[in-house]
Amino acid sequence: MSIKNKVVLVTGGSSGIGAATVDLLAENGATVIAAARRTDKLETLVSTLRQKGYSADYKQLDVTDFEQMQHTVHEIIEAHGKIDVIVNNAGVMPLSKLEALKIAEWNRMIDVNIRGVLHGIGAVLPLMKEQNSGHIVNIASIGAYEITPTAAVYCATKYAVRAITEGLRLEATNNIRTTVIAPGVTESELADHITDKQASEAMIEYRRQAIPASAIAHAILYAISQPAEVDVSELIVRPTLSL
Repeated sequence: MSIKNKVVLVTGGSSGIGAATVDLLAENGATVIAAARRTDKLETLVSTLRQKGYSADYKQLDVTDFEQMQHTVHEIIEAHGKIDVIVNNAGVMPLSKLEALKIAEWNRMIDVNIRGVLHGIGAVLPLMKEQNSGHIVNIASIGAYEITPTAAVYCATKYAVRAITEGLRLEATNNIRTTVIAPGVTESELADHITDKQASEAMIEYRRQAIPASAIAHAILYAISQPAEVDVSELIVRPTLSL
């Protein structure tokens, strides 16, 4: 099935999985709006896509601010008349053992990884119900299925994303589809922001088998390109080789 002319909002669209998704969906005919806090990378990404003749735009967005999320969604509706898909991809991963008591980092993960997803859902759900169609894609993690040392809080946020998505699937009406995608270790900037030395060193070895961000983008493309009566509810995508 084609995604041509679908209007798609991708949060965390400035790098990693988000940027790869924006690129792939635009190449496949969608109108893609990349959203993130850093506009410099968004400008470069969107400019490159437009030069190739693809339909793309960007918005500065902090997913922890619900009013800003609502405003962004309404701007997209005003410009394009609809929003077919939201990919709630924005996330942070400052790993550390619980005993390190990095309270601010715990709260940041809760704010971005959980509240950010809920804000995306809350902003698009009324509009998707009104247009009687839509697709909400939430990016979780392999950490939504298993817990590793230093990742307790991160995994908790991703378990929450998985639970929220399943709850939304059970409640969804008006032809709204839901998908949770759980990447295994994937090339991204997430690990670059780990401040805990022990966790940072452990991630170097863990990430040796990382798959490219484009692999997750292809999973997203697969999910949203299915016929309207097909809901790909859950996908785990991870490296073939295990450590």
